[in-house]
Amino acid sequence: MDAMLEATARAEDDHFWFRGLRRSARVMLDAALKGRRLERIVDCGAGTGRNLDWLRKYGPVVGIERSPTGLAVARAHGRLMVQGTVAALPLPSASVDLATSFDVLYCLPEADERAALAEMARVLRPGGLALLNVAALDMLHGAHSTLTRELRRYSRARLRGRLEGAGFTIDRMSFTNFSTFPATLAVRAFDRWSGRAAQASDADLLVPSPPINRTLNLALAAEAQVMRYVNLPVGTSLMCLAHRT
Repeated sequence: MDAMLEATARAEDDHFWFRGLRRSARVMLDAALKGRRLERIVDCGAGTGRNLDWLRKYGPVVGIERSPTGLAVARAHGRLMVQGTVAALPLPSASVDLATSFDVLYCLPEADERAALAEMARVLRPGGLALLNVAALDMLHGAHSTLTRELRRYSRARLRGRLEGAGFTIDRMSFTNFSTFPATLAVRAFDRWSGRAAQASDADLLVPSPPINRTLNLALAAEAQVMRYVNLPVGTSLMCLAHRT
């Protein structure tokens, strides 16, 4: 996990995928909040804390992270972080307006995944929002999955069932990274066919050459505009906005 966070820290400012994630998340939050500022936000499993930088637009935010590497990177950038686990958030019940989780659930064992969702529901005030991004579709398992210790990927039905089982009501769910889906599908299929899927690779976390990175970033920017009006039918990730019932 430390190797993955180190690679993430090197890539997340410029890499088209991370820029696309932040853009899609802002589309969902802007539509839900309509300019309303929140009193407290928590990012659960915050990694390097990079998402705290843009979440501050919506209100005071704190990140929860257990990795010393992630905490060190975050604090070096002045991000407010608390050491802890998503399965037992160090926060009072009903104290948060928005809980986020970006690419965390898929690497948790089943019991911890259930606990993490239950903890998000616990710390949220009634009606509070949860925004989650998860790895989509079992067919996309590959070498990157080994690096991230991926235990599962999610369909719409799987994610809906997990969230509703934890006491959430789904407000919106959309795939993201529609543009990159065909190429990713081909690479991940080759990973499995060749046996590379069993070997951890940080290739997906290397920033592509400037022309490629710029082209893919523009494609994902166009997707974000589409997401203002409709949900995307397929993609490499699945993003969901839900509220505590």
